[in-house]
Amino acid sequence: MDPIEFSRKYGGKIQIEPKVPIRSYDDFAVIYTPGVAKVSEAISANKDLSFELTSRWNTIVVLTNGTRVLGLGNIGPEAALPVMEGKALLFKYLGGVDAFPLPVRAKDVNDFKAIAKAIEPAIGGINLEDTESPLCFEVLEELRKELEIPVWHDDQLGTAAASLAGLINAFKLAEKDIKTAKVVLFGAGAANIATAKLLEIYGFDKSKIILIDSKGPLYADRSDVDKLMFTNKWKYELAVTTNKEGATTVEKAFEGADAVVAASTPGPGVIKPEWISKMASRAIVFALANPDPEIMPEEAYQAGAFIVATGRSDFPNQINNSLVFPGVFRGVLDSRSKHISDTMAVEAAKALAAYAERKGLRRDYIAPRMDEWEVFYYVAAAVATKAKEEGYARLRLSYDEYLDLAKKRILKARSEIKAVTEIGY
Repeated sequence: MDPIEFSRKYGGKIQIEPKVPIRSYDDFAVIYTPGVAKVSEAISANKDLSFELTSRWNTIVVLTNGTRVLGLGNIGPEAALPVMEGKALLFKYLGGVDAFPLPVRAKDVNDFKAIAKAIEPAIGGINLEDTESPLCFEVLEELRKELEIPVWHDDQLGTAAASLAGLINAFKLAEKDIKTAKVVLFGAGAANIATAKLLEIYGFDKSKIILIDSKGPLYADRSDVDKLMFTNKWKYELAVTTNKEGATTVEKAFEGADAVVAASTPGPGVIKPEWISKMASRAIVFALANPDPEIMPEEAYQAGAFIVATGRSDFPNQINNSLVFPGVFRGVLDSRSKHISDTMAVEAAKALAAYAERKGLRRDYIAPRMDEWEVFYYVAAAVATKAKEEGYARLRLSYDEYLDLAKKRILKARSEIKAVTEIGY
């Protein structure tokens, strides 16, 4: 069906439905007045009870200003709404999370802070989405500091965690040592800046990572580095701490590299086969741009790649943030966490990698497929357990208890969607 006709037929992708039974007129005395006053009084005495006595425990917002919508660019908040609705549906189907799409007119970090602080009492978390760089870095950083609910930017941390998961297993298959590996991050936007951070936390040598933007490799003596100090401090910090070999050209950056993770301009033809041929033996190539990867898999293999991954489901080894965010939010909501840390993102990556390894790693299977639904239970449990270890969890359970809780809630959400499908609205 044509996407516009599909949207017109259903009038959007999501709706709000009650979860409590209404059997008679008398039920309204419990659901609303006068009975609801007792619930309000209890929460007034202890605000944390809002996570037990209301739907806050399972509700997040997908927050965007529509300035960098995937594949579409700066289209504004109204035009971003159908994308955010789609994301909300994925949250429900894959993670059992009630997500509300919230495109807003926010031009700077102060606007985002005001909006986030105003809605915080009603929600259990915020998923930032499709906001331009470097504003997205500043918004994430500030909201993490000032809110007592978890805040996540999926274009950064979701993509980075999925990339790390794939790299963990690709390095095992290629029999490479992460501590001595040279890794090229092709593209220096939100995804790869976050990827550099997670790689360092996991154990990769930061000095051997090279980021490449539209002007070439980042390095400490590049002519625009001083300007970056004021315009993009996150990119600046990587310029002065990575690429210790001082590669100044793309060709030199690729030379001897063990892996390249590209999150840049859709291709093909963005990454040249001759660059791949300069890489180390058993080279790992992640070309993650959508709808078309920076280099097509067959071309990368012909140039000498050992393992190739893309962001597409019609090729093997799909590396996609949809593997990450449903389980991450299921985990922070189940633990009632106050925060999502970078180390929790690494735990999500490790859980994804471990799941695929249990299934049996192959060159064409380094990460779980999107239809292996049970992987989200393990991601959720790993993240919730890390939240407890780091002192962010309000609800402290064992790993197995978190695992059972995630499974129960995700399966319930799937059964509800299945019922809607069978009714055939």
